[in-house]
Amino acid sequence: MKWYIERLKALESAEPIISVCGDDCAVCPRFLAQTGEELHETALFWYRAGWRDRVVSNDEIRCAGCGCRPTCSFMLLPCTREHGVSACRDCPEFECDRVRDTYERSEAKKRQCESACDSPEEFRMLCRAFYEKEKNMRGRTAG
Repeated sequence: MKWYIERLKALESAEPIISVCGDDCAVCPRFLAQTGEELHETALFWYRAGWRDRVVSNDEIRCAGCGCRPTCSFMLLPCTREHGVSACRDCPEFECDRVRDTYERSEAKKRQCESACDSPEEFRMLCRAFYEKEKNMRGRTAG
């Protein structure tokens, strides 16, 4: 994603914003994309990485953080609400099967992401965004 690559240097020092599923929203392209062009380029990347079965609309790819969609890919947001906690790590059942499944599903998509990236630097930042779930869920407050 050209627009994302152009921001990599600035993103390196971004203060983390950790979501319920352990993603770092501060460096997530869906969370950061603002213009129609940025959103479309992000949707193209999501398709190329195999994260969507088609190029979705700008409205569908746009993310405003946890709770902005009626569904949660890993179903952790509804689970935290059911358990009355703001983060999985605060739940007495942590690390439950649902959390372990989140780690496994995320790791399974990592190679697809790497092959879709235009540079090692882009992949490194996307790893920070999506593939440090276990560390983020264990050690930081949800955003």
